Amino acid sequence: MEYFLIIFIFLAPIECKTSFDFNSINLPREHLKYYFNTFTKIGEDCINDENCRFKKEVEKQGCWGYEMGCKEDTAYSKPQCLGDHKGWVKTKADQINTFYTQADFGYIREQQKEMTVMCEPLFKEDSSLECSKYLRFCRGRNLMINFTDLMDRKEPLRYKMDVLKDGQIGGYCTFYEDRLKDECTHISPLQSWGPEMRYFKRLDKRPIVSGDCDIVIEKPTFIMKIDAINMYHHFCDFFNLYMSQHLNLSQPDGFSTDVHILIWESFSYFSNFASAFEAFTEHPIWDLKTFKGKTVCFRNVVFPLLPRMIFGLYYNTPIIWGCEKSGLFHAFSKHILHRLKIPEKKRKSAKIRITLLSRNTDYRNILNENELIEALEKNSNYQVRRVIFNRSVDFKKQLEVVRNTDLFIGMHGAGLTHLLFLPDWAVVFELYNCEDENCYMDLARLRGVKYITWQDKSKLEQQDEGKHPDGGAHAKFTNYKFDVEEFMRLIVNAEEYITSHKKFKKLNKKVEGLKTAHDEL
Repeated sequence: MEYFLIIFIFLAPIECKTSFDFNSINLPREHLKYYFNTFTKIGEDCINDENCRFKKEVEKQGCWGYEMGCKEDTAYSKPQCLGDHKGWVKTKADQINTFYTQADFGYIREQQKEMTVMCEPLFKEDSSLECSKYLRFCRGRNLMINFTDLMDRKEPLRYKMDVLKDGQIGGYCTFYEDRLKDECTHISPLQSWGPEMRYFKRLDKRPIVSGDCDIVIEKPTFIMKIDAINMYHHFCDFFNLYMSQHLNLSQPDGFSTDVHILIWESFSYFSNFASAFEAFTEHPIWDLKTFKGKTVCFRNVVFPLLPRMIFGLYYNTPIIWGCEKSGLFHAFSKHILHRLKIPEKKRKSAKIRITLLSRNTDYRNILNENELIEALEKNSNYQVRRVIFNRSVDFKKQLEVVRNTDLFIGMHGAGLTHLLFLPDWAVVFELYNCEDENCYMDLARLRGVKYITWQDKSKLEQQDEGKHPDGGAHAKFTNYKFDVEEFMRLIVNAEEYITSHKKFKKLNKKVEGLKTAHDEL
């Protein structure tokens, strides 16, 4: 059977006579050239509009990396693969291409190639649905979802695969049922939209036109299944949402916050990291209780990439050895910091800004933490800060600390996910990985910051063998004491990396310039 690809319009097209609000382009300045090269008509309008303040960015060349015809020299980034191309591939070029496809904007390009029409419209008011392989990402128009049965569901709904029944999701269109069923092989709560899409049916009439909806949602809506266990897992949700915006980027409003987010569970959403959603929506977060007992129709709806996809990106990503610096992770970091208005403080000196993340938990505490802090403070080249990031500390304040840190130190734990928002020259020092070697090492190389950890086990003391809640010894469930001399040796290694980084050197030149000017005054 021959497949035809139809690109659906997610956001309403801009009328030619309408004046575009350039102030609505809320992106980091370094991302603007990619935006204007994607939407060239907006760029032309900017050049011709005396009030547009982005003219310099319009004139620059650049592409994200997934666009048709995007050239390597104008792409957002090129991965660095300094390690040997052992194992998976035979050549250095294959190594670079594999990493780009696995963990960079090439991942979005592959998802674009997979998009297949499942429900084909003939007219404007018809429904439509298209999805990527295994139903990992779907988007549609004029779709109906029937939540009336939720009135009878008494148990909390989270990670459930039976929220819908047969025919409770559908649209008026030419439905390729066999095509959709062929992709329903990843049936798991957080791996695909198969548990929901398997119940899709062709309706006998257009649901919105026929008045069959109790509620019609006019604004674009992202329906999410989230994995908000801790910061590490929840930021997998946010990262996949950001990727989905790129995958769905067909209109200039593609990064708009004038969208709704519906979380596919009945629990009222609460998280210490909830402010991260401000980067994506200016509206309250919905959950399944919002529409309990109602038949709801969505003009434009996206079912984003999920946090625990097989061979997905971020969680359990099988990253090829020897490569680092994903442009996609770098762009995500800059996007979040910009949207949440996290300030980058002006440096007053060339001191290395060190942040030690202290734990206030039962396990993985540093038994001689005061000793380590005192050793750091003896060095006049260091500006040392000890922090505890718990519920009492506003998440934006946490990000402000991290954004203005050069060396970030912490024990193995979800708090190390903050490394995503370190500056490009930074080092993350996972003091001890507790025998989980790859988790934060991989996240650091995806983000493109230097990673170090404790190597000499003879120079650390484990309080006891550690007892896993399910039984048996486990390195994550105990506390540790570290040799101070070895600790400082690793700190010096980190300092050498930071001070030799070209971006840090450039920053220092500015600081020295400010000092000279001040001295002259």
